[in-house]
Amino acid sequence: MRIAINTRFLLPGKLEGIGLFTREVARRLVVRRPDDNFLFLFDRPFDSQYIFGPNVEGRVVYPPARHPILWYLWFEWSLPRVLRQWETDVFLSPDGYASLRSKVPTVMVTHDLAFEHYPEQISGMVSKYYRHYVPKFHQRAEEIVTVSEYTRQDVIKAYGILADKVQAACNGVRPEFGRLSAKAKQAVRDQYAQGKPYFFYIGAIHPRKNLERLLLAFNAFKAKSQSDTKLLIAGRFAWKSEGVRRAYENSPFKEDIVLLGYVEAGALSDLLGGCRALTYVSLFEGFGVPILEAMWAEVPVISSTVSSMPEVCGEAGLLVDPTKVEEIAQAMQEVDSDSALRERLVEKGRIQRDKFSWEKATDIVEASLAKAIR
Repeated sequence: MRIAINTRFLLPGKLEGIGLFTREVARRLVVRRPDDNFLFLFDRPFDSQYIFGPNVEGRVVYPPARHPILWYLWFEWSLPRVLRQWETDVFLSPDGYASLRSKVPTVMVTHDLAFEHYPEQISGMVSKYYRHYVPKFHQRAEEIVTVSEYTRQDVIKAYGILADKVQAACNGVRPEFGRLSAKAKQAVRDQYAQGKPYFFYIGAIHPRKNLERLLLAFNAFKAKSQSDTKLLIAGRFAWKSEGVRRAYENSPFKEDIVLLGYVEAGALSDLLGGCRALTYVSLFEGFGVPILEAMWAEVPVISSTVSSMPEVCGEAGLLVDPTKVEEIAQAMQEVDSDSALRERLVEKGRIQRDKFSWEKATDIVEASLAKAIR
């Protein structure tokens, strides 16, 4: 079989949710299927670390697709030509895009439909592109894989897709996430938080991640508790993040808030393992990978009652209404002050985390590839 995969999110030092899914699933497919040929399609010069086996060919397809006009050119003109010339049997696109002009059987992975729920957070040509093409992509693909049951139901309802065409997979975690010893935890706190305990947020910073309310909740928590616990934020400033910057600058507890920027995987696992709790109170998630990472790091989770997050958390987290600052602050105070609660949440996480793995995700994708060809 000749399997082409859209790998344009495999960017060294910049892997986030979609890139991690692409890397982990593509790598496993290559190992599982040594008799098949794979074509990895990049939109810029690529790192050889992503050529996972002798049965993989990497190819750069121009133009670099990082703008709606360039997305259109890449997916509707350049990509169909390459797929046809390579005599592709099936095309896997892990980033929620497809090609309307290609006739090759297609499996598309949808991570979320956030733009449908929060259209005001996407502006200009990007919004127009999503609204025009994303429904068509879902109709076009022979098979669709989502990263959660919540997103599966969202796709079915939003676009009228037949249920048996959409399969729910999941995300997994990188092996570096694990429980730290008490000594290692203190070393992390000494390095990043002046030796103090800290809440931790991982992820890009934009409106859907709800960082502005998290900062306000931290202010309320500090004012009420007099705790010395800090808040560390690891993530790049993405779009429409001005409100977060203002909330940070105006915080009366600014000296206890640390903006770390983008953090590499090795340091990230240490930071997560050393925290008092993960505070991940997003307004909307297709899955919420940091929640699962926290379970493997064996730290408590504070998350949201909306979208996929209850599905991922199960009983392993305190869930709050992400629009209510006082609920977030109260959960922070409970977790900060109650060591027995923290240990109960960690124990629940040890059970919950086994529901999700990259092997399970690859199983679903592999079955969908076979079904798409049939």
